[in-house]
Amino acid sequence: QVQVVLSGGGSVQAGGSLRLSCTASGVAFGTYCVGWFRQSPGKETEGVAAIEHDGSTSYAESVKGRFAISRDNDKKTVYLQMNSLKPEDSAMYYCAGDPMTLDCSGDYLMAVGAWGQGTLVTVSS
Repeated sequence: QVQVVLSGGGSVQAGGSLRLSCTASGVAFGTYCVGWFRQSPGKETEGVAAIEHDGSTSYAESVKGRFAISRDNDKKTVYLQMNSLKPEDSAMYYCAGDPMTLDCSGDYLMAVGAWGQGTLVTVSS
């Protein structure tokens, strides 16, 4: 069973930056598609970003050019660097992973389900 440690959430003013980290143990992390999705009250859950085992990435249109996903397989950690944050980025952010998929995307991982409880990001205007 996967065990996860999340960090990096918090409150920031619009235009600021945050970096989320998700460290997963108990799975063959290096072979997984891993990534992030988010959920905020009154809005649909949205796949944010994902990174395949080979390093290829995908992003939601709403975060392209502002967010960057990366991974460190030795540390079994996936990161989400969030820059130029906007109030509409406020949400609970969840990380997730899956060992085999032809569609490594935030939307796919949203359907797979979260690892852990999520971390809250609040962006004030």
